[in-house]
Amino acid sequence: MERSSMLDHFAEELRLTRAGHGMSQAALAEALSYSGALVAKVETCERRPSLDFARRCDTVFTTDGRFERIQRRISRETVVPWARDWTGIEYEATALRWFEPICVPGLLQTEAYAHALLSGGGLFAPDEIEQQVTARLDRQAVLSRDRPPLLTAVIDEYVLRRRIGESEVMREQLHHLVKLGSALPRVRIQVVPQTAGAYPGINGPFVIATSGQGEDVVYQEGQLHGQVIDRSDFLRQMVEVWESIRGEALSQQQSLELMAEMAETWN
Repeated sequence: MERSSMLDHFAEELRLTRAGHGMSQAALAEALSYSGALVAKVETCERRPSLDFARRCDTVFTTDGRFERIQRRISRETVVPWARDWTGIEYEATALRWFEPICVPGLLQTEAYAHALLSGGGLFAPDEIEQQVTARLDRQAVLSRDRPPLLTAVIDEYVLRRRIGESEVMREQLHHLVKLGSALPRVRIQVVPQTAGAYPGINGPFVIATSGQGEDVVYQEGQLHGQVIDRSDFLRQMVEVWESIRGEALSQQQSLELMAEMAETWN
């Protein structure tokens, strides 16, 4: 998919207006209360500006809503194919609502489980597998930093029953989920039991990330690439889907007990 033309337009306007005001990226970042890295990424089209970012640009430059208008037009275009910057969004999020009906969410995987998952299909060379496992484990540092995001992960019971690797890999992985859900106050893991039957989550995995400015984006991972979507109508629908899924899930305590019980079946 081609990059958004409005994304290019926003980046160009930002560069020209900033230069016209004699401001460096660092000075603009300070005025906007955003990081210099984010300003740089917006100016090179590596990151889409949020509505809050656009409004602050209009305030700083007194541009009478011009940046907000361009930002809203970006959102109306068929947006953003990237996995490229999802990790940045994930790292900066204050909350993550994650649903997985097929496998353990990446932030909660053990090294052995991640390795078995990535090597199972025979699609990657050994060095590629190692790189991906390392990248996945590096992302998990977000859960142990000083101010971690509130991660609410809902998984299907099928995830606990699907063999990925040897039995020992599964047992270790399920014990790891119990440990994280018990020891980390900002991590909540819930399980949708098999008795739920047909429910909205069967249509596939997704993550809703909430930024420090309170704006949401949805990430959907496909076979070959991920897609980040921030259209307001789509977001509303996905929040409704999320609420429906959580309504089918066991409580945190019941889920931890089920995961501990299932761990012992992997012998």
